[in-house]
Amino acid sequence: MMLPTPTMPSAPVAHPPAVLGMATIDVPVDPEAPEARQWLIDELAKPPYQAAKPSLFDHASKAVWDWLNSLFVPTGDAFDGWLPILVVGVVVVLIAVAFLVFGLPRLNRRSRTAIPLFGIDERRSAGDIRQAARAAAASGDWSLAIEEQFRAIASDLSSRTILNVTPGTTANEFARAAAYSFPAEREGLRTAAAAFDEVRYLDRAGTEDGFRHVLALDERLRTTRPGNLGPSHVGTPGDRA
Repeated sequence: MMLPTPTMPSAPVAHPPAVLGMATIDVPVDPEAPEARQWLIDELAKPPYQAAKPSLFDHASKAVWDWLNSLFVPTGDAFDGWLPILVVGVVVVLIAVAFLVFGLPRLNRRSRTAIPLFGIDERRSAGDIRQAARAAAASGDWSLAIEEQFRAIASDLSSRTILNVTPGTTANEFARAAAYSFPAEREGLRTAAAAFDEVRYLDRAGTEDGFRHVLALDERLRTTRPGNLGPSHVGTPGDRA
């Protein structure tokens, strides 16, 4: 009886290892300078970096704080810390002296105190009234030109403190008071006052000659020093007597 031939276990066959996956290997990058600079700009432009960027208020507050520190924190020289304070003090003193000497600046001509001029409260300066008279003359409105030019004379003498016109003063009263300070212009003042009354109250048409007379009178009075100081207030009952 034949026995079965025993079989020998076969040797394991070597197989190549199974490839389960490929590992990703980062390769070092060495960009050129322009490209690296652009990468940096792109990175800093991301929201987290922009949120941490100092605002305009931060810069302004830091500048103010640094300036305040420079006023009180001494540097290498002990005098340097007080130098800005001394400069500010000198400027304040100079401004105060300027206000005391020259007074407050006139910010607006229209803030002038109104003065009564023949029935109206006049806020214009003598120069402004003269310009209005010239404009009326240029347009051929001689009545208005005469009226404005005579008002300019009264406003000018008032601003020069030669005469102080009060409410109710008439053109003739003004002419008599002004003649006291300018005796040589007595007749010219009387004629100018008459021309003013004619166009203002009598509704008569003004003429170019009448305007030229008042204009020439104004120019002479502006360049003449008063010989006498007239009444402090023109138009008082004593002046009308």
